[in-house]
Amino acid sequence: MSLDRREFLKTIAIGGAVAGLGSLTSSPAGAAFRSNKAERKLRILMLGGTRFLGLHTVKVARSRGHDVTLFNRGQSNPHLFPDLVKLKGDRNGELATIEEGEWDAVVDTSGYVPRIVKMSAELLAPRVKQYVFISTISVFKDFDEVGLNENSAVGTLEDETIEDITAETYGPLKALCEQAAENALPGRTWNVRPGLIVGPNDRSDRFTYWPVRIQRGGEVLAPEGRDEQVQFIDVRDLADYIVHGIEQNITGLMNAVSPPGEMSMGEMLDVCKQVSGSDAAFTWLPAAFLTEHEVHAWSDMPCWIPTNEEAGVGTIQVERALATGMTFRPLSETVRDTLDWWASEPKDRRNGEMRSGLTPERELEVLEAWRASQGMQEDSLRQKYD
Repeated sequence: MSLDRREFLKTIAIGGAVAGLGSLTSSPAGAAFRSNKAERKLRILMLGGTRFLGLHTVKVARSRGHDVTLFNRGQSNPHLFPDLVKLKGDRNGELATIEEGEWDAVVDTSGYVPRIVKMSAELLAPRVKQYVFISTISVFKDFDEVGLNENSAVGTLEDETIEDITAETYGPLKALCEQAAENALPGRTWNVRPGLIVGPNDRSDRFTYWPVRIQRGGEVLAPEGRDEQVQFIDVRDLADYIVHGIEQNITGLMNAVSPPGEMSMGEMLDVCKQVSGSDAAFTWLPAAFLTEHEVHAWSDMPCWIPTNEEAGVGTIQVERALATGMTFRPLSETVRDTLDWWASEPKDRRNGEMRSGLTPERELEVLEAWRASQGMQEDSLRQKYD
C-alpha cells in the first residue's frame, strides 16, 4: 500500500496489563443513556442509515424509543430495519420522497459535496428543527498545529465548485459542507467532527487490523514509538453522542474523538493482546526503516502517525464534546466486540486480504529484512573489534 494519511481518510470515508481506554472507563452517564428510554419521542430522518455509523445511530435511536425514517437509494443492506419507513431517493437530485414530512432532526452521514448537502439542507430547513452533519477532523488545514480545536483554520479550495473527491480535496470539501448546512439552517446545525471511527461493522479494517492480527499471535510488526498518542472513537459511542445531541438539541461545531493523552500506540496494542489472549510478541521497528521499506504510516500501520510527520496528531481538543455529554466505553470492550463481529463475517472475507494493514506475507518480508539488517550490523561490529 502507498496511501498517506489524508488519502487513506478519504478512501475509508467513501468506501482507535491496560484494562480500558486510558482513564476513560465506561461512565455511569454513558451506561444510563444506553439502558434508558428517552423522555420524549422524537422524529429522526436518516440520510443513509444502513452502513456503519448510520446503522449504529439508527440502532441507538430506536433503543431510545424514537421514530426513525430512512432516506437512501436502497442499495446498501436493504434488508435491514424492515419495520422502518424507507423513502427511496438519491442525494444527487432525486429528493421527491422528502419534499413532504416534518422531523425533529435530520442526520446526514453521507454528505461529501457541498452542492449536495446544500440541496438537502435547504429542502428540509422549513420542516426540521436540527440538522446534524457528520463531518471530519480532516477539515483542519494544518496537522502540524498542536492542540487543534474547533477554532483552528480549515482547508480551502481555490475552486469551490470542484466535486472530485481526492486526498487533497476531501477535507476542504467537508468544511464547505459544514458551511452549506449552517447557511441553510443558521443556528440549527450541529457539525460533528469525528476522526478515526472504530468498532463492529467497520469494513475499512482501519482499526480492525490490529485486534485481528494480534489475535493470530506470533511475531507482530509494530511501528516505533510505543508512546505515540492515538485518538479514535468507538462507533457506538459516537452514535450515542449523536442521539444524545439530538435529544438535547445541540448545535455548533464539536470535535468527536477520544481526549488527547488518554491512549498510546503501545497501550492500544497491549489491550488487543490482553483481550485476544494471544501469544503475540511485538517487534517495534524504527520509523526510518519502515520508510526505507515502503511501510506507510496510517495505511500499512493503521492508527499510527509519527509526531515528527504531523505534530498535531493525537492532540485534537474535545472539551466541547465532553462538556455536552460525549462518553466512552473501555477499549477492551471495543476490541472484544470487534473480534466477535469479525468472527461472524463470511469465511472468504476473513481469509482474504484485509483492506488496511500489511498482508502476512508482506509483514514477514519486512521482519526478515529487519533481522538481516541487524545481523549485518553485528557482523560489521565483530569485524571491527576482532
